[in-house]
Amino acid sequence: MRVMILVKATADSEAGTMPSLELLEAMGRFNVELMQAGILLSGEGLHPSARGRRVVFDGPDRTVTEGPFADTESLVAGFWIWNVANLDEAVAWVRRCPNPMPGPSTIEIRPLFEEADFAAAATA
Repeated sequence: MRVMILVKATADSEAGTMPSLELLEAMGRFNVELMQAGILLSGEGLHPSARGRRVVFDGPDRTVTEGPFADTESLVAGFWIWNVANLDEAVAWVRRCPNPMPGPSTIEIRPLFEEADFAAAATA
């Protein structure tokens, strides 16, 4: 199963605080472990929301808002896409991950839809 691992933003990541060399090295080692285990499909860090845009859809209307966005706790600072056997395996790997932020942080695990998930709709 493929999962997206979402590293949630913090005040530090939204301020553009770059990770320490120690954290970069620790994350590099963790990524190598993920690659060697055949789990890592992709992963990237994201710039702060101040450098982004949001497009809100309402029927045919589109409204574009420039960042930064105030709802820091709902923003994403980075992600991985992993191929794991199940959610328990993903949790086990996340528990081994270095803390991605200087202070408290949150990582969310979300399964990706697969083609088979749409089989019922495709046959209807």
